[in-house]
Amino acid sequence: MEPVPEDIRLLNGAYWLTRLRWIAIICVPIGTYFCGSVLGIALREIPMYTVATLLFLYNVAVLVMLDRAARADREVSPRAVKRIIHLQICTDLILLTVLLHFSGGIENPLVFFFIFHMVIAGILLSPKESYLQATFAVLLFGLLVLLEHKQLLRHYCLTGFVPHCLQESMLYIFGTFLVFTTALYVAVYMANYIATRLKRAERAYKQANVMLEEKDRIKDEYVSRVTHDIKGHLATIQGCLAVAVDRMTGKLEDPEADLIHRAHTRSVKLTNFVRALLRLTQMRLSNKLEMADFSMGEALLNVTGAVQAKAADKSITLNCNIDSSVENVFGNQFSIEEMVTNLLLNAIKYTPANGTIDVRASSDENSVLVKISDTGIGIPKEEQAQVFDEFFRASNAKRAERDGTGLGLSIVKYIVERHGGQIQVESEEGHGTTFNLTLPRTA
Repeated sequence: MEPVPEDIRLLNGAYWLTRLRWIAIICVPIGTYFCGSVLGIALREIPMYTVATLLFLYNVAVLVMLDRAARADREVSPRAVKRIIHLQICTDLILLTVLLHFSGGIENPLVFFFIFHMVIAGILLSPKESYLQATFAVLLFGLLVLLEHKQLLRHYCLTGFVPHCLQESMLYIFGTFLVFTTALYVAVYMANYIATRLKRAERAYKQANVMLEEKDRIKDEYVSRVTHDIKGHLATIQGCLAVAVDRMTGKLEDPEADLIHRAHTRSVKLTNFVRALLRLTQMRLSNKLEMADFSMGEALLNVTGAVQAKAADKSITLNCNIDSSVENVFGNQFSIEEMVTNLLLNAIKYTPANGTIDVRASSDENSVLVKISDTGIGIPKEEQAQVFDEFFRASNAKRAERDGTGLGLSIVKYIVERHGGQIQVESEEGHGTTFNLTLPRTA
């Protein structure tokens, strides 16, 4: 999983705040009605409903601001998003203080809902900014309690919930305010500590990921150079052995002719392996493919025509059905044809004589769907998740065919992913295999 950029993280956090606020907008009127009508607790209902309405209007305004900041045609500014987050938290704290004023002030246990905002500030903001928000909350609550205690602001006692107005007790006010202040700053400290550790871990992961990608690139470059050199030497050896096989067949004693023939066969197989490894490495090193619109139907006909002779050699029926709805796709035609060729050659190799291979192509609004099915040996269920791994060969494939690179399906998957498509395998051992490919029509 890739680390989330700072601007996206902040934007997601700002939207998260708006989603939480919708919960508050629903809960405030419901809670007010329930406390007043069911529990008989005295609340100032009209001011409470008014605050809920203000919350609704303010949340809509915040969503409009966030949508403007996140428009696709301009870059998201982390500073602008942070300002919106500050605005949200400060406004929430003010409205929460107003709610407390009309619902018992210090007598209301909901006073500790301030802690939720401190946790959010600790997660989304810097330590300095989150401590400033905690200080702002402490000042708001302290001012409310002080004004109500001095009777400069009317106190609405929670009759029906507390036996008498607790704001008159200086000891209760002092104790509650001390616990409240301590809880807020501890919440900010813990949230900051956890968030800082997570950010450090994310940066370390990102750094390690960059180093691994660089090491992987160096490894691929090394493999590419080595396999390229090996391919050249093998081609020379193979050419010499081919000449020897042609000239000496029938002139040497049988054991000597057999040794030359076996050496030539092995050199051909080794050359094919090196070519496959070089092709996969080159694709991994290349950042871009030359893309263009091409006819998927024509590409499939080209490939099936090219492998038709191999299928006929094993008396395998090769069918190709392309719906008239199949149109052009955007991609690299050579790579797509190579991908389908690998799948068909695999199907031919592991399908017994007199078997059947079906190639079907259809399309929907956005994608071209290609299904390649065979009546071959299938893939064991427990091994199907590994078939696209490099150098992996299914256990029954090894028994049926000793020689194989284990790279064909890795190349197929890589080509599909480079085109933004998907590939899935369905198989039952002894009853055949189906590969389902989905390729987007456009980039």
